[in-house]
Amino acid sequence: MSDILTNAQRHTCMAAIHSKDTKPEMVVRRWLWEHGFRYRLNHPRLPGKPDIVMRKYRTCIFVNGCFWHGHEGCRYYTKPKTNTEFWVNKVKRNKERDKTVKHQLSSMGWHSITIWECELKPKVREKTLESLAFTLNKIFLQDHSVKQDDILETEPMMAVEEMERYNNRRK
Repeated sequence: MSDILTNAQRHTCMAAIHSKDTKPEMVVRRWLWEHGFRYRLNHPRLPGKPDIVMRKYRTCIFVNGCFWHGHEGCRYYTKPKTNTEFWVNKVKRNKERDKTVKHQLSSMGWHSITIWECELKPKVREKTLESLAFTLNKIFLQDHSVKQDDILETEPMMAVEEMERYNNRRK
């Protein structure tokens, strides 16, 4: 039996992979909802149709599988032993697309956060999600803080009219 898949076999295998409602994505969504964060899913008008879109925070969250998006240095990303060239090129294209999408979102004024599948494993899940909440709140505060004017006043401004002028009107 050949170790190399035919195009038809590869297509059948790939069809079984879902890009929406993955287990890691559902973990993030449930946690966000339980902690009062509201979001939309896969917004069609934003580049890359982000997994989670948080308009209030102008933030897009991508929940990436370590294998599919080439998480460097991660034990869950290993090069397959069969059909290696195909998979290396596929992961490379995914990484290039991810980078392009993030640049497009940034130029539109959106923040992007990537959460890796390995960061949602039970041992580190709570730390990852608490860090996400901290980052979202920091983004919100930065984007909505009152900015002080850099204009220096040459003369102090009067809040009320001068007393003489006020008294003259009353007579």
